[in-house]
Amino acid sequence: QVQLVESGGGLVQPGGSLRLSCAASGSIFSIYNMGWYRQAPGKQRELVASITSGGSTNYASSVKGRFTISRDSAKNTVYLQMNSLKPEDTAVYYCNAGVRTIGTTGYQAVWGQGTLVTVSS
Repeated sequence: QVQLVESGGGLVQPGGSLRLSCAASGSIFSIYNMGWYRQAPGKQRELVASITSGGSTNYASSVKGRFTISRDSAKNTVYLQMNSLKPEDTAVYYCNAGVRTIGTTGYQAVWGQGTLVTVSS
């Protein structure tokens, strides 16, 4: 079984910064895409940023220029550096990865448990 463990969420003032981390563990053969989603109360889950195994990135327009996604393939870890945070960034942030497990040929989506980010003065 593969699990994603997230860390780095918390309370921060507007204009501040946070760095989220997500590490995959288990019987991993390979990982393709990794990414971050978020969901605020009363809103549907949305893609924040994603990164492929080759390093190609994609960002939601609302965070472009403020957030940076990166990965360390040797550690099976993805990061989200969040700068210039705004109150509207407040949400539960979820890590996601496309994972191929040992003994299988296909990829499956694996989700983290979510970590709360609150931006407030």
